[in-house]
Amino acid sequence: MHWQTTRHRIDLSRPRVMGIVNVTPDSFSDGGRHATADSALAHCERLLRDGADILDIGGESTRPGTEPVPLEEELARVLPVVREAVRLGVPVSVDTYKPEVMRAVLDLGADIVNDIWALRRPGAARAVAAHPQCGVCLMHMHGEPASMQREPMAGDAVPQVAGFLRRATQELLALGVAADRIAWDPGIGFGKTVDQNFALLARQDELLHAGHPLLVGWSRKSSLGAVSGLPVGERMVPSVAAALLAVERGAHVVRVHDVRETAAALAVWSAVKSNESSKGRDAN
Repeated sequence: MHWQTTRHRIDLSRPRVMGIVNVTPDSFSDGGRHATADSALAHCERLLRDGADILDIGGESTRPGTEPVPLEEELARVLPVVREAVRLGVPVSVDTYKPEVMRAVLDLGADIVNDIWALRRPGAARAVAAHPQCGVCLMHMHGEPASMQREPMAGDAVPQVAGFLRRATQELLALGVAADRIAWDPGIGFGKTVDQNFALLARQDELLHAGHPLLVGWSRKSSLGAVSGLPVGERMVPSVAAALLAVERGAHVVRVHDVRETAAALAVWSAVKSNESSKGRDAN
């Protein structure tokens, strides 16, 4: 499998690590640490040294209860970082739902639009469709960031998420976007209960049948705190465990804060898988 993006055809024969770059003062985990262009770019370079395959740059926090950031402010945060990050030789994703931001970063050479609204905002789908080959990640979200955890979704989340992503994909295909440009994200923590989030992990294979790459973001989420009892700043171990479990269940990309630790865990997993494959070949 591969993921076609603006400048890179990403080989997904091995799991890929997407490093989070929050150019924000208020993100739930690392808000303010990389809020200037220089500090954000330095963080990009550090994530690449740690083993990131993809960079995901965002200028607006989407933690529960947040209010939208004005367009001009988001552009001012994101554009200077993207302008330099596209020179680093790896795919650059931008976490945004605003079509104006999408067009601006794609004009700078960004590879992927990563949209928590799955291109449902007016003009967003057409902004992506107008580009010849950028990648896009469609995420499921119940409600909106300001209120999603006050009224989480009801019932079995897995078929609801799968159905939503199928419909969003069909709408994008109808606009002429090639299937190999589209990835799915189940939206862990976005309007879902703790049990629903873990059901999405336990039954993740049900999201793989459509054949689109699966991108999963468990890093430091509140559900990990709920089961581990750890505060957000101490959730590296459960975050790595969740990423590893997601990959074991078929995820192609894991979006993480703790890149070095996640990459190290995946190296161990890959060594085991390679050994299993070798034994299978020897047996034949």
